Amino acid sequence: MKSVLFRALFLIFTFFAISSCSSDNSELPTSNAALSQKIVDYTYNTSEIETLNLINTYRVSIGLTSLAKINYISLKSEEHDNYMIINNVVDHNNFILRSENIMNVLGAKYVSENIAYNYNSSQSVLNAWLASPEHKKNIEGNFTHFGIAIRVDPATGKKYYTNIFAKI
Repeated sequence: MKSVLFRALFLIFTFFAISSCSSDNSELPTSNAALSQKIVDYTYNTSEIETLNLINTYRVSIGLTSLAKINYISLKSEEHDNYMIINNVVDHNNFILRSENIMNVLGAKYVSENIAYNYNSSQSVLNAWLASPEHKKNIEGNFTHFGIAIRVDPATGKKYYTNIFAKI
């Protein structure tokens, strides 16, 4: 009798679990509002907002869609800036770990990254990225979301930039 009751409850639970999911695919919800606040709050500084806006303005000017910012991606960007400052390097070290984390947490299909060092303005860093074929490819890529962090090394006053793009 317990076995029959257990099976009946299991079938009812399974039915409700399946029917409560109305999506026809297995992707995470892509609501910009939901994704932008995913996991963390992130406070953007003026330079970060300006750089994100310049990237989107450029994308729109060449017929691409704007990218939505996601706080979680900006947090990952900030972690990398801090890593570069602490280790006095400018590199993509641990990018695989960052990208896999973003794919796992946000359901991103793929991820790319631009970094920069010692640019004084948002326009100058964008110009440098656009002058580099690989960085430009990321800016013009088939992405839907992005995040950024710009941090200043307190010892040198130099800025570190990490800009991560994701297709979600």
